[in-house]
Amino acid sequence: MARLSHAQTAFLQDNAFVGVATTLRADGSPHSTVVWVDADGDSVSFNTARGRAKERNILRDPRLSLVVVDPQNAYRWLAVTGTAELVDEGADAHIDKLAKKYLGADSYPFRTPEEVRVIVRIRPARVDSMGLEE
Repeated sequence: MARLSHAQTAFLQDNAFVGVATTLRADGSPHSTVVWVDADGDSVSFNTARGRAKERNILRDPRLSLVVVDPQNAYRWLAVTGTAELVDEGADAHIDKLAKKYLGADSYPFRTPEEVRVIVRIRPARVDSMGLEE
């Protein structure tokens, strides 16, 4: 398993930059979506709702990639490739944490009553970046 450097982790933790997560459809074609991103040094994560295409794709094939680019400097970016695990525990608190980071809101304002949230935790197999030297 690859590890994020301190600078790479800080890039994800300290900035409200969105990422593009790419999973694989059943036919092998890529499915890319914009996601809010979190990191803890050992893994990178985002949050989704059960039943969405991202979750269905990961259940079938856990390989994915995530790219985050600084919108002010396209030469500062991070790309993570790895496998995902779906984590139910703490998923509601996680989406609220991301809502605080990205929206300044205390709780995720787009939640629907029937929605079940899940954390997508990426275990990096490879980490590439530019402009994030230690």
